[in-house]
Amino acid sequence: MAEAAKIIVEDVSLKDLKAGLADGSIVLVDVREPHEYAAGHIPGSTLNPLQSFDPDALPPAAPGKRIVFSCRSGRRSIAALGLAQQAGRSDIRAHYPGGMLGWEGAGEPVENFEDSL
Repeated sequence: MAEAAKIIVEDVSLKDLKAGLADGSIVLVDVREPHEYAAGHIPGSTLNPLQSFDPDALPPAAPGKRIVFSCRSGRRSIAALGLAQQAGRSDIRAHYPGGMLGWEGAGEPVENFEDSL
């Protein structure tokens, strides 16, 4: 019986996420659904919904850049890590386990499409 490949998961703290977003070393990919993203997301994040997740749409590996997944609470971001790694992206192993709940709970700013209209 073949054993499924183990997902490599590295947790990124709120402090490290904020620092990486500020200095450009983190590329944050939100894997929630489009309506959730539109209602509020971490500024600077891009969207690649888990429901229609496309590993080919992820940014290429780049020196000094770390791709980090986020979602609402940390569950979907781990699932996305598994999909990315199964697709051959061994460079992608990090997620922000606090998700939007942790980000908002810490009083961090949230961006939404209604704000820009």
